[in-house]
Amino acid sequence: MTILLPSRVPLHAPSPFLSAPAEAGQGRERTRILHVNSGNLYGGVETILVTLARLRHLCPDMESYFALCHEGRLSQELIETGARVCQLGQVRISRPWTVWRARRQLRGILRSEQFDLAICHMPWSLAVFGPAVNAAGQRLGFFAHAFHTGTGWLERLARLAKPDFAIANSHYTERGLANLFPQTPHGVIYPPVELTASSSAGQTRSALRRQLGVDEETLVIIQVSRMEASKGHLVHLKALGRLMHLSTPWVCWIVGGAQRPEERDYLRELQRTAAVLGLTERVRFLGQRADIPALLAAADIFCQPNETPDSFGISFIEALWSGRPVVTSALGGALEIVDESCGLLVQPSDVAGLAVALQGLIERAEFRDQLSRMGAVRALALCDPVKQMSLLDQLSRGRDKNES
Repeated sequence: MTILLPSRVPLHAPSPFLSAPAEAGQGRERTRILHVNSGNLYGGVETILVTLARLRHLCPDMESYFALCHEGRLSQELIETGARVCQLGQVRISRPWTVWRARRQLRGILRSEQFDLAICHMPWSLAVFGPAVNAAGQRLGFFAHAFHTGTGWLERLARLAKPDFAIANSHYTERGLANLFPQTPHGVIYPPVELTASSSAGQTRSALRRQLGVDEETLVIIQVSRMEASKGHLVHLKALGRLMHLSTPWVCWIVGGAQRPEERDYLRELQRTAAVLGLTERVRFLGQRADIPALLAAADIFCQPNETPDSFGISFIEALWSGRPVVTSALGGALEIVDESCGLLVQPSDVAGLAVALQGLIERAEFRDQLSRMGAVRALALCDPVKQMSLLDQLSRGRDKNES
């Protein structure tokens, strides 16, 4: 695709962004991208934004800015990386004056700063802020992180703001873009994932397992995800309930904190289910953790049996990079990540099938090792941050990925 971008204009007003601007890149003028996001929750979208900020040195020709509506974990982590962050003010669509106020704030930013592209992440951000970007005459992008049917009220509202092009985080997600913007140029950029190797991984593994009361002979199954029913926790627990008879000792770590009232209710339901199934001594709910790479390195199998399709699955990539075989449902973006070289796919909601898959990995160490060896290769092929950030830079400059 060919996308024409506006030329830059000098900045005449003080920057509204927290943190001083980075040094200019060498060789050519930097691409300036404004990422617009609500910022009230923390999941896959927010992980991508933090990765763009933390790994910006891998793509020195691209400079990322961030505009958020809420102060919280996302804004804090972005600021800690030294990224440039601006608060637009809290917004509720049910309170139109908060929308007008935030749009006015964004228009002020767009008057003082000229960006090559302003990307709204998810329909909410596009519905609220897309019109302000269009009115300012700056280039508007939409980043889809979920499959969209175009039928919900928020998606219908987002369609009123016409992006110049759209990005999907997987081919599965890309198919839904036709339901929102059938005439808009679009493409796929897999999420850049921070893929780093630790020379002390073995020591960290042993120390963390001791801290959590697990010896080296016990096999650890881990799930890292939001506390949502769609992530398949109940199916996971029911499958584990069928494995109590195995001679190989095992435990399960459930990682993820409840962020909303309904998620807290769901967590309590999971804890009750674990108790009813007799899994209290086997399953530990670790809550929100900041040491996910270390937890993955300390585990042996990653299992997340989604009951509805995930648009992609960054946690799968992180698990593969850590050398953990992945067991998940044959749905959505997972079909683009997990193949026979690195994991197992089961049918959604199939408790018996999931139990069989887990039992095979628990009892067959050589099979686990075989899948583990290819995990990092698969993760790098899909989500190498240098490659994916370079694709974003090229699209933002108005160049198709085949032109570079």
